[in-house]
Amino acid sequence: MDPATLARLEHENMIAAFALVGSLAEGALIRRADGVALIATGLPLRLFNQVLVEGDEATPAAIAAAVALTRERGDRFVVNLRVGMDHRFVALMQELRLVPDPEEPLTPGMALHPLPAHVPASTEEPRATRPGHEIRQVTDRAGIEDHIRTAAAGFEMPEEWVRAVMGLTLVARPGVAVYVGYTDGQPVTTGLGVRTGRTIGVYNVATVPAARKRGHGAAMTTRIAVDGGAAGCDVAVLQASVMGYAIYERLGYVTVVEYMGYVDPSSLEPSRSPGA
Repeated sequence: MDPATLARLEHENMIAAFALVGSLAEGALIRRADGVALIATGLPLRLFNQVLVEGDEATPAAIAAAVALTRERGDRFVVNLRVGMDHRFVALMQELRLVPDPEEPLTPGMALHPLPAHVPASTEEPRATRPGHEIRQVTDRAGIEDHIRTAAAGFEMPEEWVRAVMGLTLVARPGVAVYVGYTDGQPVTTGLGVRTGRTIGVYNVATVPAARKRGHGAAMTTRIAVDGGAAGCDVAVLQASVMGYAIYERLGYVTVVEYMGYVDPSSLEPSRSPGA
């Protein structure tokens, strides 16, 4: 599959996933119109307050209007432009008094094609998990609570931030799968899969600090992709953090697009979480 198609599938899935989970936050504003996606949750995390170019019909006026809306709300936001593809709007960022995010200016959007057929069982394989570890798909409130607490610990952010965008209603949504990984019965890692057409998006992969470097994150990433394949997908996509990039490369993911984040200089105080 050509890189341009993979980049398009990655972008479409990311917007759909963030719009979905963002809509769960109380007081959220989700607007997808005029080729621009505005996802504003009100959480003090730029990741959950984004302006993105969604279609070719996007105009500087539409982006400026989305920025004005999130500024009026007082959100700590980011305008994420695809390097190269959204170049026509770079000059607009200066006009809107936005600057490249000094904390994390470039975020890789990655894709995997074709998908793996199974999660390796041997601990000698780099994608495998270890004995005593089990990944379960969440089906009830207890599972969601385990996901919320574990993701908060893994991302090192307040529980209430995760709780705002992760709820039991997600379990019943078509195309959505929520996961928790347990070691000896204790929740240590999380994952979220969101399907859009032929694409499975991999999100919310987090491991508690005490359980890192044991292959759990890689196993969770592979489990989401395998389940997506079983549901008819043939492409997996994700946005890589600095911590996870090397792991995803080992799993076969390749960078198909990069996002440059532009932020309001007034929001550049120290942050409590990665990607905030």
